[in-house]
Amino acid sequence: MSTLPTRKIRCPECKKETIYSVDNSYRPFCSERCRLIDLGQWADESFRVPIKDDNEDSTWNHPEEDEKEDLD
Repeated sequence: MSTLPTRKIRCPECKKETIYSVDNSYRPFCSERCRLIDLGQWADESFRVPIKDDNEDSTWNHPEEDEKEDLD
């Protein structure tokens, strides 16, 4: 058992109150089921981390294509 104080949080998936401690191997989730649901949502790209493209107008060239342009 942990000697640290326990902290209660809401499971990010089902919103059920759960204990956030080293004793909860599924933290921050309440169960393996909720952890796997969340993992599946990341795997099928339901969740995405937004990116900021600084060069939206530029096109990406393969490095070999850049070398060919330099030789011309």
